[in-house]
Amino acid sequence: MGWDAVKRARRRLSREQGTIVKDWGGRLPIALIYPNSYYVGMSCLGVHALYQLLNSYRTVVCERVFHDREDRLPLSLESQRPLADFAVLAFSLNYEVDYLNVVPLLKASGIPLYAAERSEGHPLVVAGGPCLTANPLPLAPFFDVVFLGEAEPILPGLVSRLSEGVGEGRDGLLGALASLPGSYLPQFPSDKPPLRQWLRDLDEAPTASTVFTRDTELGDLFLVEVGRGCGWGCPFCLVGSTLGPVRFRSVGSLLSQAERGLRYRRRVGLVGPAVSDHPEIEELLTSLCRMGAGLSVSSLRVKPLSSVVLAMLAEGGAQSISLAPEAGSQQLRRRVKRGISDDDVLEAVAKIAGLGIKQLKLYFMIGLPGEADEDVAEIVGLAARCKNILDRARSGTRLVLNVAPFVPKAGTPFQRLPMASLTVLNKRLLLLKKGLPPQGIRFKAESPAWSQIQAVLARGDAGVAGVLAAIDEVSLAGWRRAAEGRLDIDFYAHQEWAKGQRLPWEVVQAGSEP
Repeated sequence: MGWDAVKRARRRLSREQGTIVKDWGGRLPIALIYPNSYYVGMSCLGVHALYQLLNSYRTVVCERVFHDREDRLPLSLESQRPLADFAVLAFSLNYEVDYLNVVPLLKASGIPLYAAERSEGHPLVVAGGPCLTANPLPLAPFFDVVFLGEAEPILPGLVSRLSEGVGEGRDGLLGALASLPGSYLPQFPSDKPPLRQWLRDLDEAPTASTVFTRDTELGDLFLVEVGRGCGWGCPFCLVGSTLGPVRFRSVGSLLSQAERGLRYRRRVGLVGPAVSDHPEIEELLTSLCRMGAGLSVSSLRVKPLSSVVLAMLAEGGAQSISLAPEAGSQQLRRRVKRGISDDDVLEAVAKIAGLGIKQLKLYFMIGLPGEADEDVAEIVGLAARCKNILDRARSGTRLVLNVAPFVPKAGTPFQRLPMASLTVLNKRLLLLKKGLPPQGIRFKAESPAWSQIQAVLARGDAGVAGVLAAIDEVSLAGWRRAAEGRLDIDFYAHQEWAKGQRLPWEVVQAGSEP
């Protein structure tokens, strides 16, 4: 056993509040695996929700597992057991690049990588998450079952089948799981694509921070999910296709959760793809301020942007606000259905200036379909005008420009369109770096090379699994060595796919259950 990993786990546990520790006797042991570091994973609200939901079953003991590269042998956090001790390994995947960590986790645990190679004595390996709901193919050979959609409507049937079927034979258990709505079994394809599952009433399943630790990025916040889905229809975004339809929690439910959370943290972090779209957002923020809660929000829409909402956030001590114009030119924003003008962006910044907000983040994409160098130059101009507004107001607000390459995603209107070449993307990043004022604007950009990997994984088929299996080091160099001779990267990332061309992810259904 890796004693360094054991010591690290126990040290982390000693700094946590809300940890759920259960006796294993007579219970079904499930490892909830987030294939990234503890620091990253413990800021993921999905981890908290699944951990709480699974442990709410008397017959289940659920323990967390993370991928920290210094740990040679992956161990569960709560009891420091190896993965092979669990009956079920449940992977929660939110980002395509985390796919690269699935293989080393399984290999280090001595569990056969491919589902077809596992026998009766091995754990059942399952997975879920928004990117797998859109396209499970690149990881499909590694998983016995992939669950499509939201966990809440799936778990009751899943836990029942697992409790009855574990120990009764692998084939019989997989047969029982095949009848579970939302389940995709790569080894046992069905003539009828599985239907994505979603929870009708979010108030039925409160989703908020369960375990509290300072050893994570958002460790000073009590996180609570405000809503799911988005009705704005951005053609590059997965949210509409994997998290719809649009639903919001009631103010009463949110305030009840916040009341519990304020026993642990002073600040409440409101999470969701469209927090400010909540129909009673002003009432919610006003009530939270009356409770003495500090406030933080994941993001706001440029338009409409309520002055009342901003005032409440400022009163609640919000330290950062994020807006996403997405494109520098109005013409390109129209193409990607961002119905906002330059004036809308500048008006939003003017509302924020002078409120005492420490940081304003503006999110842009480069390489969008139809983009030219002139569109990128307009990002520079728009950012400079935003900075001038903040400077004139003497706000002291830092301006941060976050730029990411466009990556085509399965299930979106842009799924057949190509990602721009690395040459074009690097050229446009250089234009931004040279054009932005040397003082006052912080510039952060995602790596085009890593975004290319993301594109391959987002639009890939089962053949991509062979590359993931061959990676000897999780790095750009390791990916390139594994891909060489095995994968046509240009095809998956940079080619436009014809309208009649069959898509790899047609084995699953993008639509929701009627």
